[in-house]
Amino acid sequence: MDPVITVKDMCTGYAGQPVVHDLNFDVMPGEVLCLLGPNGAGKTTTMLALAGELPLIEGEVHFAGMKSNAPLYKRARNGMSYVTEERSVFKGMTLRDNLRIGGVSVDEAVALFPELGKRLGVRGGLLSGGEQQMLTLARALGRKPRLLLADELSLGLAPLVVDRLLQAVRRAADETGTAVIMVEQHAHKALNYTDHAIVMRRGRVGLDLTGEQARHRIGEVEQAYLTSAGGDVNAGEADLAAHHQARPNANNSAG
Repeated sequence: MDPVITVKDMCTGYAGQPVVHDLNFDVMPGEVLCLLGPNGAGKTTTMLALAGELPLIEGEVHFAGMKSNAPLYKRARNGMSYVTEERSVFKGMTLRDNLRIGGVSVDEAVALFPELGKRLGVRGGLLSGGEQQMLTLARALGRKPRLLLADELSLGLAPLVVDRLLQAVRRAADETGTAVIMVEQHAHKALNYTDHAIVMRRGRVGLDLTGEQARHRIGEVEQAYLTSAGGDVNAGEADLAAHHQARPNANNSAG
């Protein structure tokens, strides 16, 4: 079985200035990789580069067996979905019509999130934050992607909603073979659904662990969030600025 995505010696950043250095990993079909680390560590920069929203400075990304320099909309056509914490919904349209535009049936969405079944006629802007993110994730997973990139999809949501989202991600990996790369601040929760964990610090790999190892070393993993060595100030500011600049395009391309 071949990896869905392979990252070799990846270096990426902004305006030619590297933020992420020497990143290497494979993600197999049905595998969930979680990127962890403090703010400014380079997690979102990594996701934007994998999605084709940032150019590589060095290294290679191979997606679906081919070296890829394509933009996100072309990667989306080849089976990549990118979900962020920004709810990618059409607020003036009903939940049902949001699904229709995404090419996902109501039955598929409700199978993932039964909570949505009673909200089909509600406009997207009147849904709760959790319901909006369930809708966004249902649209992404309903297309049976080869690869799901999920960047802080649980940000600002209640713990029960976080569990529902992570359960759906795990189910997609197990049942349809979707490969998953997710960034998640809820390390305790995320690691319950993870096969492979990478803890990043200052744009580099600090720890590279199996899911089981990470669960047993949760104290060490969480310590990475408390240290001031998480990321340089300038790198973190650049990461945040580009994060907000690039994400609307990412959502429109692959929501």
